[in-house]
Amino acid sequence: MSELVAVILAAGKGTRMRSKLPKVLHKVGGKAMLQHVIDAATAAGCDDKVVIIGHEAELVEKMVAGQGKTALQAEQLGTGHAVMQAKEALAGFSGTAMILCGDTPLLDGEELKKFYEAHKASGAAATVLTAIMDNPFGYGRIIRDAEGNVKGIVEQKDATEEQKAIKEINTGIYCLECPLMFDVLATLTCNNAQGEYYLTDVLEKLNNAGKKVGGVITEDSDMVMGINSRKQMSVAEAVMRERILDKLMDSGVTIMDPASTFIEASVKIGRDTIIYPYTWLEGNTVIGEDCEIGPNARFTDVEIGNNCNLHFIYGHECKVMDDVTAGPYVHLRPNTVIYNKVKIGNFVEVKNSNVGVGTKLPHLTYIGDSDIGSGVNMGCGCVTVNYDSKKKHRTVIGDNAFVGCNTNLVAPVTVEANTYIGAGSTITKDVPEDALGIARARQKNIEGWAKKYRES
Repeated sequence: MSELVAVILAAGKGTRMRSKLPKVLHKVGGKAMLQHVIDAATAAGCDDKVVIIGHEAELVEKMVAGQGKTALQAEQLGTGHAVMQAKEALAGFSGTAMILCGDTPLLDGEELKKFYEAHKASGAAATVLTAIMDNPFGYGRIIRDAEGNVKGIVEQKDATEEQKAIKEINTGIYCLECPLMFDVLATLTCNNAQGEYYLTDVLEKLNNAGKKVGGVITEDSDMVMGINSRKQMSVAEAVMRERILDKLMDSGVTIMDPASTFIEASVKIGRDTIIYPYTWLEGNTVIGEDCEIGPNARFTDVEIGNNCNLHFIYGHECKVMDDVTAGPYVHLRPNTVIYNKVKIGNFVEVKNSNVGVGTKLPHLTYIGDSDIGSGVNMGCGCVTVNYDSKKKHRTVIGDNAFVGCNTNLVAPVTVEANTYIGAGSTITKDVPEDALGIARARQKNIEGWAKKYRES
């Protein structure tokens, strides 16, 4: 076990969220709040983590899934009681426990690392991370002595008018030395109006025992924002989105309108790519250089190459290679690979298919479960008929084939290279190389029929 561990408090229900889901599992920036905290703890150097679970414990434990240990707080009896539950998981541990809250998604690993380093350098038994807030209403105020050490924390309801004027507040994040932390926790009582064990009482007891209690002011007060309601969650979402977009713009990405652009922290974008308004980029999406994405685009877990122009398009779990143009009104579904220099026009859907280099899908086309070669032209209104009501079947189209408008290719079927398919055909048999495939009834004109019909 390393010298620094994280104890993450994630047992609460979050009644103000009005949700069936535990509060810490609600997403900010596309990721559960608790996951943001775990990631920040890892970045700070906490190789080991203990997550305190309670409300809907199985759901939270499933999310943690191997990223750390869990400890159950069967009854939520305060922050001190929550940390007590980590005792067994940290048996024999000698080092620093960083206490974090699972509902603080804006935590930054580098800031937490600085906090830990300041704690170690001070030699304190405990250190509180504090923040300066212009409006500290509702927060516990930090009371310091003449030497700058933390003498106590006074809650809003207990503060005098003089103390209420203090703008330095308790963030609820601490570094505490172990095993001393558990020794003091064992002495806590719940003789208070709430009937709870308060972690802040540990600091008071350490002070009374002559131990040093320090306080480190974070430069980023937004980082410690706790989420208790959907409204607060929306505020955190806006802060996170602004930070993500700022970082991307600093790296050479053009964001045309940050107010209407939604990009998750996990997304990677190359330089000189332009993101147009009303674009959503989610999950493990990766976009190369010199692309134009949007307007009105949404990509989830999509890999996009260089120099692509993709607008009015939805793609998920697929791959788009270099120099591809697609849109408007295109749907790229899972397990699809679009190769270099493909052109996809309006109202086209591609699913579980490979589309070869330089192929054109101009408009009004459905390509499902297909392998299409290079240099193919699919005419307007073409459909690969892949489903027989029991199984999906594949369509294969060779290089340089020309498929006429309004063609149905009834799978399983193979159209070999350099073939032509007559417009309006329903192809049910394989078409050999260099052949013309045509399957439609011979036209018959009955002269005078229309006039007789109208007059009848």
